[in-house]
Amino acid sequence: MRRAILLLLAAVSAPAVAHAQAPAPAELVGPVSPMDTIAQEPVPKWVTDDVRQMRAYPEQPPTIPHSIDGYQLSVNTNRCMSCHKREYTQASGAPMISITHFQTRDGQMLADISPRRYFCTECHVPQANVKPLVENRFRDMSELGFKPAGSE
Repeated sequence: MRRAILLLLAAVSAPAVAHAQAPAPAELVGPVSPMDTIAQEPVPKWVTDDVRQMRAYPEQPPTIPHSIDGYQLSVNTNRCMSCHKREYTQASGAPMISITHFQTRDGQMLADISPRRYFCTECHVPQANVKPLVENRFRDMSELGFKPAGSE
């Protein structure tokens, strides 16, 4: 019986030749050694022309058309509000943040920006002129032949 148990353990722990896996492609494995250096593309420069971009879909958060390098965005400080808060927009020429940023999740209006909308870069991002990682096949409804209600 002891010999049968040893044979069973040996059979279970032996590598299965029939089910050997093919090696993973090199692009999934990475460099041969973790200490190898890999040549990287330079970090792209942000588009900083202050031109507002067309939105790709309704209710898309607008992109940031200027540099935000060095902006402090913490629990105590939000540099974006020094231009985009209602009181400062006339002097800065910046668009005011949406009134939706002053609402709670339940739609109740607040006197100041909602804590859930305080960290601007969770939704708003700067743009860079780079090659897309994947092809964008998005088509607007107007390109698909749909007509607005009442246009017939």
